[in-house]
Amino acid sequence: MTIYAELDTREIWLSPFCEDLFSSFLRSDQRRWGEVYVQGLLSVPGRKSIRRISEQVTGRPVDQCLQQFVNQSPWDWRLVRQRLAQILVQAVRPKAWVLEEVVFPKNGAKSVGVARQFVHSAGRLVNCQLGLAVVLVGDEGGCPVNWRLLLPRSWDEDEELRSGARLPDQERSRPAWRHLLQAIDEMVIDWGLPPAPIVADARAMPGVESLLGGLAERGLPYLVRVSQHTMPSIGPGAVVRPVLEPARPRLQVVSGRALPRPYEPVHSWRSVGNRSMWLTDLGRNRVPDLAGLIKLRNRAVSELSAVSRESGLHHFEGRSFQGWHHHVTLVSAAHAYRLLRGRDGRKAEDLCLSPHG
Repeated sequence: MTIYAELDTREIWLSPFCEDLFSSFLRSDQRRWGEVYVQGLLSVPGRKSIRRISEQVTGRPVDQCLQQFVNQSPWDWRLVRQRLAQILVQAVRPKAWVLEEVVFPKNGAKSVGVARQFVHSAGRLVNCQLGLAVVLVGDEGGCPVNWRLLLPRSWDEDEELRSGARLPDQERSRPAWRHLLQAIDEMVIDWGLPPAPIVADARAMPGVESLLGGLAERGLPYLVRVSQHTMPSIGPGAVVRPVLEPARPRLQVVSGRALPRPYEPVHSWRSVGNRSMWLTDLGRNRVPDLAGLIKLRNRAVSELSAVSRESGLHHFEGRSFQGWHHHVTLVSAAHAYRLLRGRDGRKAEDLCLSPHG
């Protein structure tokens, strides 16, 4: 017996997409509810709550089944993200991995990781959860495939909060740079993805030196935007050469010889009169590549905005750590399907997926 309302004809490939993506699920009911949830994220207008997904996708009151699937069912979000990334690497051929902070404003105080905390990217206090996303992005678009949730220090010792959110014992407050390096390691080592240049706007990130050092140790190419105050050694001792580049016609390349290890050889790329700069180990001879990477970073920001606007990223109503990770993973799946399907009605056969691995 089918549980779905009639699907839009453009979504006829959603079932095989979900069958592939959720192949790690042990039970058929998990795969069924996973497809229902993704279908809801794709098709329900406005707020994509579990109640509205239940009503508009299935036409029946199955709220409890969906609640259990998202918040309590023990499926491994890591395996879903791994398969999603494998699909996107084949389809999108990402040219950059973009690291982004994502703010989840909240009204209450019980959802996992919520606190009134200073959001560096916003420059103010916000009652929110703070997430980190790794976005695979190429010329045809991008999608977040790996997520981390930043826990405030106040959550480390508050047993009532931790118990209510079913927070695993090993999950503790740690800096964003460490989360990001661990996410990258997971993608390269555990998932076996071919790494692309790492791009990040880290002007507001505490500990950016540790992020740069970690990327250098791993031999990963990077382009990271920093504040002038982050790298005080870039100054009078650096060699500055003007560079004409069509995308950003007033740029300078600053030789990195004045930088301390482990940042050698590094070059910084900055707008004249701007207080920020881009640090990279790609070298002066690849300035056109750097301009393209900056465009890809902007594309990633636009994609995350679309994820929030169209796929219900900020609509999760649960409180648990597991539920948060399940929801953002399913949101990524919905956005990936939009990307693969194409907003202009791309032919359905383009969604045919290759075997695993």
